[in-house]
Amino acid sequence: MDDYPWEPPLSGTETEALLGALDRLRWTFRYKADDLDETGLRARIGASTLTLGSLLKHLACCEDYMFTAKMTGEPIGAPWEALGWDGSESWGFTFAADDHTPEELYAFWDGAVARSRIRVAGVLANGGLDQPVHAGGGRANLRRLICDLIEEYGRHTGHADLLREAVDGLVGEDPPAGWRPKSGAGAWTNAAG
Repeated sequence: MDDYPWEPPLSGTETEALLGALDRLRWTFRYKADDLDETGLRARIGASTLTLGSLLKHLACCEDYMFTAKMTGEPIGAPWEALGWDGSESWGFTFAADDHTPEELYAFWDGAVARSRIRVAGVLANGGLDQPVHAGGGRANLRRLICDLIEEYGRHTGHADLLREAVDGLVGEDPPAGWRPKSGAGAWTNAAG
């Protein structure tokens, strides 16, 4: 078992470096959000409405939206359409994470990451990072989508740091050696990526 699967390659290709950077942020975010009950996932800081539960749901939606609608033009699909997906990029913050159990929130995120890895691998196999994607009318490429999701995770992993410290004092930049999620299925930890 690899004790540090979140570490990007020290000298990989551009694709390996970008996907490695994204995965490192995914692992770190999931570590910060892991193993919390309803109270922990709903905790807020000050006047902010952000919670770890809302971030789990938002980033899960971002994963699916980025690597369906923006990448291929396909509909976002399950579970979002059944939850009232309205097609807007801000929708992820306009719906309540409080409507879901911790198990559902972890399943949203775990499932979305696993689907994203499969979708991106399939598209990469057919043309690499330079190939045009649906977003921007075909003027954007896959590299841009991956960079956009890295930016999204960077922003929200910082939020997760603060929220988690307020919940139970957990601090630290990376998960400890050998860490694996305690909550949810964690199927994404075994997927290639």
